Amino acid sequence: MNINGFQNWRVSVDAAGIAWATLDRVGESTNALSSAVMNELAQLLDQFDRSPPKGLIFRSGKAAGFIAGADIQEFTQLDTAEKGIELVARGWHLFNRLAAVSYPTLALVRGHCLGGGLELALACRYLLAVDEPSTRMGLPEVMLGIVPGWGGMLRLPERIGPQAALDMMLTGKTIDAVKAKRIGLADDCVPARVMDGAAALLVLANQPRRHPPLLKRLLNGPLKGLVASAARKQVGRRARREHYPAPYAIIDIWANHQGNALAAPTLIDRMVRSPTARNLVRVFFLQERLKNFGKASSDTVRRVHVVGAGVMGGDIAAWCTLRGLTVTLQDQGMARIAPALQRAYAAWSQRIRDKRELRNVMDRLIPDPEGHGARQADMVIEAIFEDLDAKRALLAKLEAVIKADAVLATNTSSLRIEDLSTVLARPQRLIGIHFFNPVAKMPLVEVVAAPGADPEMLQRGTAFVKQIDRLPLPVKSAPGFLVNAVLGPYMLEAMRAVDEGFSAATVDEAMLAFGMPMGPIELVDMVGLDVAMAAGKSLAEAAAEPPKCLLERFNAGHLGRKTGRGFYDYPAGRPAKGPAGTVPAGLSARLVKPLLDRTQQLVSDGIVADADLADAGVIFGTGFAPFTGGPMNYVKGHQA
Repeated sequence: MNINGFQNWRVSVDAAGIAWATLDRVGESTNALSSAVMNELAQLLDQFDRSPPKGLIFRSGKAAGFIAGADIQEFTQLDTAEKGIELVARGWHLFNRLAAVSYPTLALVRGHCLGGGLELALACRYLLAVDEPSTRMGLPEVMLGIVPGWGGMLRLPERIGPQAALDMMLTGKTIDAVKAKRIGLADDCVPARVMDGAAALLVLANQPRRHPPLLKRLLNGPLKGLVASAARKQVGRRARREHYPAPYAIIDIWANHQGNALAAPTLIDRMVRSPTARNLVRVFFLQERLKNFGKASSDTVRRVHVVGAGVMGGDIAAWCTLRGLTVTLQDQGMARIAPALQRAYAAWSQRIRDKRELRNVMDRLIPDPEGHGARQADMVIEAIFEDLDAKRALLAKLEAVIKADAVLATNTSSLRIEDLSTVLARPQRLIGIHFFNPVAKMPLVEVVAAPGADPEMLQRGTAFVKQIDRLPLPVKSAPGFLVNAVLGPYMLEAMRAVDEGFSAATVDEAMLAFGMPMGPIELVDMVGLDVAMAAGKSLAEAAAEPPKCLLERFNAGHLGRKTGRGFYDYPAGRPAKGPAGTVPAGLSARLVKPLLDRTQQLVSDGIVADADLADAGVIFGTGFAPFTGGPMNYVKGHQA
């Protein structure tokens, strides 16, 4: 029996009396809980109040996943306290109603199940997860500067215990189907081929849900204060309350109001309409814009050839294999390639539990000292050391053997594409595909166009970046492109401050207080003092003398984290900073000014198309304080 009358839901009742509610949001490729979707869900529950089914199963009609969360577009319209409270109340009351129905309910989760989607699933009696790599569950509201106010702060701690729940809510990280079952979030985890049958059996069995162990129940009750105190300390180490109020609000609402955000309306209003929430929502839409680059191309890369098995080249090759591509990795002999293979195995063996899958990934990473793979590759990436003549010689050799339609790319970080392509018969085919270190963690990849670049090669290069699950940023060729070009003068100013007598720890603390994820001096250590020396003039000022503090350490062989000593010592792989002392007023403004000025200049020069893309690039490429909305947005706000 079909129940009609809904735009976004398809509802039918099978012969066993089970109602199947399939969310297929009209006109959209992914499901989100818009006000229209929620209103129809309320009507659906009205019908089942009158005629209860044997059970109710929620599933998705989208290939993309279950539910991505609330409709983010609606967040941009929360310009009054009343609208913010109304949005919270809508989901809180509706999901409480769903949780209280007399018949058993189940969420069949396949693909992404995030935010409000997971809150809907938590309001069901059962959650069945489909064991596929795309199945990910999480409450990432904190990344938008808001809280999971539709029951997540109440039900997730009840189901999996407060420590695991707070870890998910305070970081925004997601978990897969296997872990969801292991920690008690999912009742079971099954292959896709049996998911419908398993869902029907589970909902008809109508067994009581298992309760968390006694200790978890105590930590979610009488011992809440201990957990909350520990959580505040943990959050305080990575996010300051004045910059990011949402994680602190999550802890407070869980600990003091049983997860009911409506019991703290002032807190909700202050957070929802805060500059942080507004800017983090802006960052979300900037990220979506980057994701859209490369969509127009149907071209799919299957084989990649990387030349240069150093840290950057080896990690690019390893990342591509993880994303399903076959990669040949070339360098001067197996002795140079072997460390890259070892690094890849060490990294992926921690991510991939299935031994067969791990073996398949590693089998796709093929050592190729002779470079035979270049002839079959769809994408060829040069990733050797930053030397103009060496790169030119290599690119000329590659052009002579690669397929006529293969994309030829360089991972240069500081050289201009047009200076590298002069030796090529078809210079317009060379593009830049600039990754950032560490490749597995940094989401941004700059796609660099020299004057006269072949538009098809740029489009295919952009599609390749999207294919391997990175964020492509189109930029024009110039020394340092966007990201390194803004980091150069920023790090130079920080080292000049050290030359003037400020301690490295004080300089770093000034920018941590500003909201940066890492101080500029520690960043120099991470990049490497040798790299800072080599790139300094092209990325900062042509006539700039190296700071004395940099030169002295470089001459002494103290090159940063990789040598165990730079501006800081690294006794256990972490910087031993010592006390920062009092940060003088105005120091952070002085240090960030060169970065802001350089970003504005690059927008004016057209190196990046507009201010929004500049903000996206600097946030995702450097970690520039996301709560500001990016450097251009920050400047605009401080000029107002």
